[in-house]
Amino acid sequence: MKFDIQCILENEKAGLYPLQETDFDVLYAVASDPKIWEQHPNNERWKKEVFQTFFDEAIQSKGAFKIVDKTTGSIIGSTRFYGYDEQDNCICIGYTFYATKYWGTGTNRGIKKIMLDYAFQFVSKVYFHIGAFNIRSQIAISRLGAEKVGEQMIAYPGQSPKPNFLYVIDKNSVILAS
Repeated sequence: MKFDIQCILENEKAGLYPLQETDFDVLYAVASDPKIWEQHPNNERWKKEVFQTFFDEAIQSKGAFKIVDKTTGSIIGSTRFYGYDEQDNCICIGYTFYATKYWGTGTNRGIKKIMLDYAFQFVSKVYFHIGAFNIRSQIAISRLGAEKVGEQMIAYPGQSPKPNFLYVIDKNSVILAS
């Protein structure tokens, strides 16, 4: 089986479907909430022109997904696989955001679980870059069993590099059910 980083992934509550250029307006309607980005290193991503750059990169990555609430059919956020390294047997998951009404509902845990379950069919480690001041995401990824293993400066388009923490989940780590 080939590792397709933009396949369809689903659980009973949500679906991850390949992001399409036609998804911009609906996804921006979610992303235009400044609260989503307040702890993010690029905290102006709620602005349309800044989000357009993010969206264009997501499309070009060929690893990005729209996240759809299967009960409503609504797009509720986005995530992606990136940085696949066959030699080091690892991949990254990130660039994830959700509409605020889905925060604290178990949605992130469920999405990460289906992504991890899929990725671990092909790799032994999954990495996550989390902004150094993004406490919400640091707590969320730690609850999945990720371990902080380093710090890196990450450059976002049009900005100077920002501090990020690097987390890892090993294939042999215990991942809690959603």
